[in-house]
Formats: sequence, structure tokens, C-alpha cells
Amino acid sequence: MRKWLRRGLWTLVILTASNLVAVLCSLPLYYQVTGGCFLLASLILLALLTLVLVRPLGRSPLPTRRIRQLAAGVELLRLFLVTATADLVTTLWFFCLLTPWAGVDGIVWLGITAHVLLVVAVEAAVFWAGMIRVYITSVQLGLKHRVLAALCGWIPLVNIWYLCKIIRIASDEVEFETEKWEIDAARAESEICKTRYPLLMVHGVFFRDFRYVNYWGRIPRELTRNGATVYYGGQQSAAAVEDSGKELAARIRRIVEETGCGKVNIIAHSKGGLDSRAAIAHCGMAPYVATLTTINTPHRGCVFAEYLLDKIPQAMRQRIADTYNATLKRLGDENPDFLAAVTDLTASACEERNAVTPDDPGVVYESVMSYCEKAQHGKFPLNMTHPIVRYFDGRNDGLVAVDSAKWGSRFTLLEPLGKRGISHGDVVDLNRENIPGFDVREFYVNFVADLKRRGF
Repeated sequence: MRKWLRRGLWTLVILTASNLVAVLCSLPLYYQVTGGCFLLASLILLALLTLVLVRPLGRSPLPTRRIRQLAAGVELLRLFLVTATADLVTTLWFFCLLTPWAGVDGIVWLGITAHVLLVVAVEAAVFWAGMIRVYITSVQLGLKHRVLAALCGWIPLVNIWYLCKIIRIASDEVEFETEKWEIDAARAESEICKTRYPLLMVHGVFFRDFRYVNYWGRIPRELTRNGATVYYGGQQSAAAVEDSGKELAARIRRIVEETGCGKVNIIAHSKGGLDSRAAIAHCGMAPYVATLTTINTPHRGCVFAEYLLDKIPQAMRQRIADTYNATLKRLGDENPDFLAAVTDLTASACEERNAVTPDDPGVVYESVMSYCEKAQHGKFPLNMTHPIVRYFDGRNDGLVAVDSAKWGSRFTLLEPLGKRGISHGDVVDLNRENIPGFDVREFYVNFVADLKRRGF
């Protein structure tokens, strides 16, 4: 009730401010109204309009500053739709009312012009105050909707339709994030993710663990809010599996020595799962690893990767590798090796390595896999690679086949719900996208909570 009263008041303020000239021109004693009254009314309305633009939600109980600003943007865009429609009607009425007098008194045209300019200025202020907030704070809009909204803004009626779409996406995000915050707040004291051993999250190929651009998206923050202790693998973006395994081994030793935790629970995505197995089997890390859970890891390799390596000319392969290696050196890799990393992902290389990389009986091995039904379920470039991988490897997530990912004593297959699949990037929240039917953050919370229940 309070929300609707506030919304009605703000609507009245915006309409009065945008129609101030029309209100004054409609007074019977218009020509006797002093400039002081007009100035006073203008200042009061300007102050109220500023309050609408700055704090459209009043005292909001929303959990974070980002969500509050996003919700404020949605509220302003809703107010814009309502008041702009009403302003269109009142402007037409005002024009029809005064047009017969326009030829008699030139001041009438001045009033009409002033009214139109004021309406445009006020509505523009409301629209841009809302749109800028939404553009800056929304995660779910993504680049696609931002670009399409800018293009559709120039097409009459289509722009209204797309504005309604933006409002829906942003309001759904506010509702979803608020619910998640409330769930976490309710279970904060239980620390359901406070496992016996800390988590070591290991990234896949061609990525790094950067401080401000997290490979795992919103997952680590959600885990830590629920009691988990999280570390990162920190290995180079591209290297042979054995070399990455040595880097991970050094990282595990350092964590165990510095914290006295004894062991770690490894959660490894993509090639990171192969790197972790190498660290356990070949670098003596078995005593320091309680569990290894691989996420969409190509344990049996990728046939399509082998095919591409065979078909691409040697000179082109080397040119691509040199460009990548030079770029990643500038970004912090000490000795990136693009070709070694890709070669170790082929089916033949994985088969050879599996024969000499046995599972350690003292470590619990488990695996998780997702897949997409159609290419368009994944974002670029996974939507391009999906049909290729499907041809060579079968059902896949855009890079890895389902059959290749099965490993260990327990295998979890994440089934797509509805029309939306779960791609290789979706499963680690790479795009920070809220997927209908699959809450990636809650999946990891439940998974780590299960590790805690089992004593790990």
C-alpha cells in the first residue's frame, strides 16, 4: 500500500512539473498571476522532482547498493511510461484548447512552445535517470540487450516494446537477487558451506585467476557468504597438463603449510580437472587432497580438437600459438604454451595420460557435467563450436562431450530445463547469467554443503 501511495505521489509530481505551463495558462486570472508565484511554484516542483529522481524508492529495504540502484532505475522507467502517456494526452488537449487563439495573440504560441519544451525536458530527465541506473547496475541485460535497446530507441512503438522488455528483465533481476540475499541471511549462522577442508577452485584453459575479473563469476562470493573458505589454483592460462599439475602442487603445498588445514577439496573446471589429477598422481599431492570434483572436464579428450589440429596447417597453428603466448605473457603468464595445452586436450593424448594417471584410493573423485540441446543455447563462441563438437563427440556443452566428462565414484549430469541448456561457461557462471531452471550459485552451495555433511 505504501509503495502504491508513493508511486501515485511521484506520478502527480512529474505530471504537475511537466504541465506547469499548461496549469498556469488555464487559470482564469492567468494574466494577473505574478512572476513571483510562478517562480515559487517552479522551485517547489523542481525540489520535488529532484527528490523523485534521486530517491524514487524512498527508504528501500533492498539488500545491496547495486540492487537498490537497479530497482530505482526500474521504478523511474515505470513512472516514465505512465507519465509520458499522460503527458501526450494533456499536451494534445492543451494544443487543441489554445490553437484557436494562436492567431489573435502571439503569446499563446509562446505558451504552447514552452509547454512542449517543459514536457520533453521533464520526461527526458525521468527516462535517463532510470535508464542510466539500469544500464550501469544490471548484470542480466548483457551487451546484447543494451545494444538492441539503443537501436530500437529510434523506432516508434518498437522502442516502447523494448523498454517494457528491459523493465521486465531488470525487475526480475531485482526480485531474484533479493530472494537470494534473504535466503543467505536466513541461513548465515548455520554456515552450511563451512567444510572441514578449504576449497581450492581450479580454472580451465585460456583463463587466469584475476583479482577483479573472477573466472567463477558470483560463485565464490556466494560460497564464502555461507561459510566456505575459498582459494584459487593460480596456474597459467595455457600449459601442458603435467606443467600445470606442478604449479597446482606448489599451490596446494603453500596453502597447507600456511594454514595448517591438512588437506583441500578441489573443485576444478575443464582442463583444470586434468591438471588436478596430474598434481595428485604425479606430484605427490594425494595426502593433501580430500576430494576432487571435476566440472565439465574432458577426461577422455575431445575428438574435434584432434581433428582441428590435424587439419590446420602447421604455419597457421604456430602463428596462432605465438600470438596467444605473446599476449598472455604481457598479462602475467610466465611461460604460456598454447599448443601444448591444446594438444593435451585431444582424445589420443588423454587416452595415453589416463593409462599412467591412476586415481589414488585415498582421494574421493567425483564429476559433474552439463550440456546444451542446441547451439544457440551457448553464448559466442560456444554457439559456433557446439555443432562441430556434436558431430565428432556427441551431446556436449559447446566444448566437452558428456561421455568424456564422466569420472570417479559419482557422476552428476545437469539436465537442461525447458529450452535453455547449460553451456561450458554457464556451469562456472562465466557470464553471470540467471538461467531459468538452473541457479548456478545455489547448485554450488548445495554441492559444498554436501561435502560438509560427508565430513570433508
